[in-house]
Amino acid sequence: MSVSNHTTESVRERADIEEVVGDYVQLKKKGQNLWACCPFHNEKSPSFSVSPSKQIYKCFGCGKAGDSIQFVMDIEGIGFTEAIRHLAQKYGIEIEEEKNQSPEQIKALSEKERQYVILNYAKEHFSLNLETEEGRSIGLSYFRERGFNQQIISKFDLGYSIESWDHLLKAAKTAGFTPEELLKAGLVLERENQPGNYYDRFRGRVMFTVHNVGGKAIAFGARTLKKDKNQPKYINSPETEVYHKSDTLYGIFQAKQAIKAKDNCYLVEGYTDVLSLHLAGIENVVASSGTSLTESQIKLIKRFTDHVTVLYDGDAAGIKASLRGIDMLLEGGLHVKAVVFPDGEDPDSYAQKVGAEAFSEYLTTNTQDFIKFKIGLSLNEGKSDPIKKAETVRQIVQSIAKIPDPILRNFYVKEASLLMDLEEDLILIELNKASLKPKERNSTFPEERSPQFTEELLPVAPLDNRQSEQKQLMSQEREVLRLLINYGVEKIGEELHVCEYLIEETGELQFETPVFKNLFERYREALSKGIVPTAEYFLKTSDSELKKELIDMITQKYELSSLWESRHQIFTAREADNLAKTIYDSVLRLKKRVLKKMLHELLDKIKLSQDAEIADLQQVYMEIKRYQVEIDQQLGTVISH
Repeated sequence: MSVSNHTTESVRERADIEEVVGDYVQLKKKGQNLWACCPFHNEKSPSFSVSPSKQIYKCFGCGKAGDSIQFVMDIEGIGFTEAIRHLAQKYGIEIEEEKNQSPEQIKALSEKERQYVILNYAKEHFSLNLETEEGRSIGLSYFRERGFNQQIISKFDLGYSIESWDHLLKAAKTAGFTPEELLKAGLVLERENQPGNYYDRFRGRVMFTVHNVGGKAIAFGARTLKKDKNQPKYINSPETEVYHKSDTLYGIFQAKQAIKAKDNCYLVEGYTDVLSLHLAGIENVVASSGTSLTESQIKLIKRFTDHVTVLYDGDAAGIKASLRGIDMLLEGGLHVKAVVFPDGEDPDSYAQKVGAEAFSEYLTTNTQDFIKFKIGLSLNEGKSDPIKKAETVRQIVQSIAKIPDPILRNFYVKEASLLMDLEEDLILIELNKASLKPKERNSTFPEERSPQFTEELLPVAPLDNRQSEQKQLMSQEREVLRLLINYGVEKIGEELHVCEYLIEETGELQFETPVFKNLFERYREALSKGIVPTAEYFLKTSDSELKKELIDMITQKYELSSLWESRHQIFTAREADNLAKTIYDSVLRLKKRVLKKMLHELLDKIKLSQDAEIADLQQVYMEIKRYQVEIDQQLGTVISH
C-alpha cells in the first residue's frame, strides 16, 4: 500500500536535508553550503553540495540533485513511496496508508522495494524465533554465552532459524509472500530437478542480520552450532537485487554516527568482533565479513571518516595474507593505523577475556601507524638477512607510493628513513622508481575523470549541425526557465513582474524539451490559480527528472564572498543588477534559436515540395529570415545569412 498525502507532506516538513544526507556522508561547512565527496561517483575532491537554506543537494561532478526524499531514493535505490516510509520511520511520523488502492497501484511497488519488505519480514521472523523453546535453548543460549545482552541482540537484529525444511517458507506464504519472491530474496532454495519444490536456505542456525547504510535488512549471515565437518560454519545470503557483498560492511548502520563523532573507523573481520566491541562501548567499528577488502567498502568508510584502524588477529600468517588491504586503504586516500592482538586472540575473544575497560586501554596503547606496523612486522622476520631487509624497504616504498597526498608521502619517507636507519635519498630513489612504473590496468582506484557538464552553449566543431542546434535550443529553453524560476516574483519596471513578461513573450513558442515543457505548463497553471510559484513550490513533485532540472537552475558551484568585496572594494557584475536587460536578451536568444530551427524545417519542405508550393514557402522563409535579422541587430550580434 502507498502512504497518504498527509504523511508525505509531514515528511517533507520534517525531513532536514543536512540530517538526512549526514546519515550517509561526512559534511563539512564551506561558505553557506555543506560539502562532501559525492557518494554516487568516485572523486577525490568534494563536489557534492548540500544547501540547508534551500533544502536541496547537488553534485557538480555527476549531476545528481534533489531534496531529502530524492536523496534517499538515489542512495537506497528505492522508489518514492519507500523513501517516504524510510523518512517517516526516521522522524517518528505515523504512516497513514491510502485505502482502496487499485491493482495497478499495488503492482507499482518495484521488485527492489518488495525485496526490502520480504527481508524485513524475515528479520522479524528470525528475531521472534528466539522466543520459541528451540530458539531459547539453542540460539539465545549461544548469544548469552558470548556475553551478548538483550540490548545488543535488539540493536543488531540477531535471531535464530528453526531446524526445519520449511518453517520460514510456510510462515511467509501465510503472510502473503510467494516462494518465487522468497527465492529472489535469497531466503529459500529450489530443489534440483524439482521445479517448484522450495525449502528454507537457513535452518538450525543463529542469524546475523546485515543492514545497509540506511538500516534496512538486506541479507543474513548464519552460523551453525553443530560440530559437523560436512556443514560449513557460516552460510550467507547470495547476491540479490538489494545485496552486493562487495558494497557492504557489517555494522555500518549501527556505527556510522560513532565513526563521524570519533573521526575513526575500526575495521575487523567478523560479525562477533563487531558485537563484542559494541559490548565494550566501542561503536565505531565495522566488519568486512570475512571477504577481502574491496574498493566499494573503502569508499563506504570514506563517506564518514578519513581515518581507519585495522584490528588484526594474533596470527602472523593471517596478518601477512591481509596486508594488501592496507595498501588499498592508502590508495583510497585513508590514513591507516593498525592494532595486533596477542597470539591466538581476535577482537571478540580478547574483549571477552579482559573486559571492556582493559580492552579499550589495549586499543589506545597498541595502536600504531601503518608504517611502523609494516616495518616492525617485516624486520622481525629478517633481522639478520640483508636480502629480506632490502625486500622490506621495497614493500614499504610500494605502500608509501599508494598515498595520493604528496605532502603525506614525504612525511612517511622521513619516518621510514628513521625507522629503518636508511638515508632518505635511497628511499626517495625507490619511491621514484615505483611512481614511474606504468599504472596497472586494473588499478584499484581509476583516475578521476573530469566532471561532465550538461550545458553546451557554444559547442566546438559539432559533428552534426542539426544536433548541435537542438542542444543550443534546449540550453536556451533551460535559461529562460531558470530566470522564470529564480526571478518570477521580481519586478521589471514599476508594475510588470518577470513572470508576466516571460509568460507573455514565450507563451506561443512551445517548449520542445519535454521536461521544460512540463515545467512551463505547471508554472502557467499555478499562475492561473493566483500562485506565483517558486522553486520550493515545484520541489514537492515526485518527478525526479523535473526536480533535478530545478536544482540545476537554482544552484551554483561557487559562491562570491561578500567579505572579498567589502575588504578589497572589488565589485563584480551580477545578472540581477540589470535584470530587465538579462530577461529581455534571454527571450530574444530563445526566439532566435526557435527561428533558426524553423528555417531549417522550411528548407527541408522546400526541397521536397512541388513547384506550385515553393513560392509560398520561400515567402514564409524570407519573413522569418527578416525577423531573425532584427533579433540579431537587437542583440548586437553578427547578422547571420
